[in-house]
Amino acid sequence: MTTIYLIRHAEAEGNLYRIAQGQDDSALTDRGWRQVKALERRFAGVQIDAVYTSDLYRTRATASALYLPRGLTPRLERDLREIHVGVWERRTWGEIARRWPDQMADFSRRMDRWRMEGAETPAQVLERALGVLGRIAAENEGRTAAVFSHGYVIRLVLAKLQGISLRDTGDKSPTGDNTAVSCLEWDGASLRVVWQNDNSHLLAPEFLAGEKVRKRANALEPGLYFTPVRLPEQAAMLPDLTAASWEGEPPVPDPACPALAGYLGEEPVGLVQFGPGPGEIALACVRRDCRRRGFGVQLIGQAVYYWRPLGADRLRIVLPEGCAAERFFGDCGFASVEAAGPGSRLWVKDIGFDPAFKS
Repeated sequence: MTTIYLIRHAEAEGNLYRIAQGQDDSALTDRGWRQVKALERRFAGVQIDAVYTSDLYRTRATASALYLPRGLTPRLERDLREIHVGVWERRTWGEIARRWPDQMADFSRRMDRWRMEGAETPAQVLERALGVLGRIAAENEGRTAAVFSHGYVIRLVLAKLQGISLRDTGDKSPTGDNTAVSCLEWDGASLRVVWQNDNSHLLAPEFLAGEKVRKRANALEPGLYFTPVRLPEQAAMLPDLTAASWEGEPPVPDPACPALAGYLGEEPVGLVQFGPGPGEIALACVRRDCRRRGFGVQLIGQAVYYWRPLGADRLRIVLPEGCAAERFFGDCGFASVEAAGPGSRLWVKDIGFDPAFKS
């Protein structure tokens, strides 16, 4: 008998920033790294003979919870990758919901008919995932293996192994939380689900002690969609977005620097502007009546996805010392590092990839 623990990756940037990741690489969030530690505690003392992982960064980083303490070398398996979502990759779920509402509904509810330009079909994903799981099981007869993959893949696999069709998977097979663990057994002929999507390690006091009270979107809940701000043509919408964002007079965006407005439906609710220096955020603000709804962190996500391809390995923003925004940026992983002029400080956030988990 072979035992396989099938584990979803920890919270990654796309989960937090509401961006379709697919097979695009994204780093783990601070919360994701705490989930990795919780996973390590959960499996302390559990025999694990082999670790397999998708070759994407977020799964490789998560798998370190099990292979590093045991001195194991992870096996990288491309067939454990997340579904490739074609032209959706790197787009916000808000944009996807706006441009492809029917296809987005099918992606979650009717996998049997979902299609997208440049994408795999769910049936193709299921075929490759079951193939690699069968091979892993056969290679580890009488042993225990940990396999790290992705939410959509695991959802499809668990449904298939329990006799649920692609048509009904959306209704009958939920997506497990980040780092949710499922247990499979192989009897030499077939795989069966023993239990699934267990997240009890995220309910332990050690993990909950670090949780912040903050709205987080669930599953495919759409977020904002973003469009470039055209100045001075769209200057009229700026006062509502910047009012009370900083102490003193509202800032005036520099027309020479690129900026994005975040929309919910037809209403602009936030603004992020990039400065002239590498990784610089000149301005990030959310409309007063739209705060505490999980939108601010999506502005930070746009900054990450703007600057990282340009070679920046950290974000930078200068804040008035002691301003209310310090708490928000601290919660988003920024740290105050040095004075940046009278009454202000430079805050930075690392956004680089650890080469240990990147090919």
